[in-house]
Amino acid sequence: MNRLSITIITRNEAANISECVRSCRFADEVVVVDCGSTDRTVELARAEGAQVHEMDWAGDGPQKNRAIDRASGDWFFSLDADERITPELAREIRAAIEQGEADGYRVPRLSMFAGRFIRHGGWRPDYTERLARRGRARYTDHLLHARLAIQGRTGTLRESIVHYSYPTLDSVVDKLGRYSSAGALDMRQRGRRGSFGRAVGHGAWAFIRTYLLRLGFLDGRWGFMLAVFNAETTYYRYLKLWLMDPAPHGAGNKSQNGKNEPSRKEKQA
Repeated sequence: MNRLSITIITRNEAANISECVRSCRFADEVVVVDCGSTDRTVELARAEGAQVHEMDWAGDGPQKNRAIDRASGDWFFSLDADERITPELAREIRAAIEQGEADGYRVPRLSMFAGRFIRHGGWRPDYTERLARRGRARYTDHLLHARLAIQGRTGTLRESIVHYSYPTLDSVVDKLGRYSSAGALDMRQRGRRGSFGRAVGHGAWAFIRTYLLRLGFLDGRWGFMLAVFNAETTYYRYLKLWLMDPAPHGAGNKSQNGKNEPSRKEKQA
């Protein structure tokens, strides 16, 4: 029988880690790579039987690759701490790795926003590559929302990961700031440039795409809330990218005739 490892990266996930690891009991091992948790994440993960490795933060993709490198199974399944594997998905995973018809598999997700599961707006089925044969897949080096790149044939599973991504409105507001900052830094490291116009344009397009083109309105008020969230996150991501530029951004320091005036430091030089 092929051995299966489930890999999880964590930081301050005490509210999630116990249930997450319990959903993985069908696997041969659970490997957790923790980054400086100050709550009971490490203690709770070990109490559920997980192997825990404590390491510094390297970014989303590199950190997930670290977890994969510490797994011993013939196959691995990458799981986030706020996700759960249902019994139905567990059986399908086992069947897939025993049949061995592909080198990796993508899996649908059912995700929660502000306490309600979302079925439109681009959030369903939300396929994501998670299951792969050892040595046949690595995560990209993105700092946020890295993708598992599978070498070889990729199959698709039918059962879903249950994703408690935003269980409350407070979690929505909290992640808006963190995700927009991490996304801006990731784009900057890849040579992207921002502008105020791009921030407005991309933000508006994110709302239109989520609410209208991807039928977010079918989720009612929650669909509208999600579209606004996507628009805000996109707007702030591009705005933060723009403000990272050491150039003067074309804002302020202009005289009445519209010409750039020297900065205070330049005047003092």
